[in-house]
Amino acid sequence: MAKKTARGTRGKIVGAAWKLFYEQGYEDTTVEEIIELSHTSKGSFYHYFDGKDALLSTLSLLFDEKYEELTDILAEKPEMTAMDRLLFLNSELFGMIENSISMDLLARLLSTQLVTAGEKHLLDHNRTYYKLLRKIIAHGQDSGELSSGSSVSEMVKLYALSERAILYDWCLCGGDYSLVAYAEKMTPLFLESFRVGE
Repeated sequence: MAKKTARGTRGKIVGAAWKLFYEQGYEDTTVEEIIELSHTSKGSFYHYFDGKDALLSTLSLLFDEKYEELTDILAEKPEMTAMDRLLFLNSELFGMIENSISMDLLARLLSTQLVTAGEKHLLDHNRTYYKLLRKIIAHGQDSGELSSGSSVSEMVKLYALSERAILYDWCLCGGDYSLVAYAEKMTPLFLESFRVGE
């Protein structure tokens, strides 16, 4: 129970921070505003984070919260193929990013992951993201929907790589096109090798 409460408190802080970052910008958001919006305390904030900069690495947690919601939705749609599930996840996450994550902050996160000597959160295979991808792809291979020419790990890596490539390009181009629309066009091309007989 204590672990769930801790995750809830940390999650509230992370959610409030990213909402404020999106609405008023990273530089113009204070720790005090994050504490107020999250309905937590200064002690709780500093228990989990050294300061505002430490929140930059939590975007992957926000993504995983979205994936947990999507897992529940997918459970209610057993008729969806594995490929449809992968495309659905991509569209939903990119929709969230385009509509509620500042592109400047996304670019900052991607750049910090490139230069950090520490933990690379985006590559943490214990994340909900990777667990869900492994489950979908393994099921797709077992049912004969997806090619078994590559291992589950290789296919997960290709999927994640394609998403990062699309996000990186979107940031590089300054967000001058719709992330969701572009991904809907490009992701199926990236995933073509997943299909049986390809």
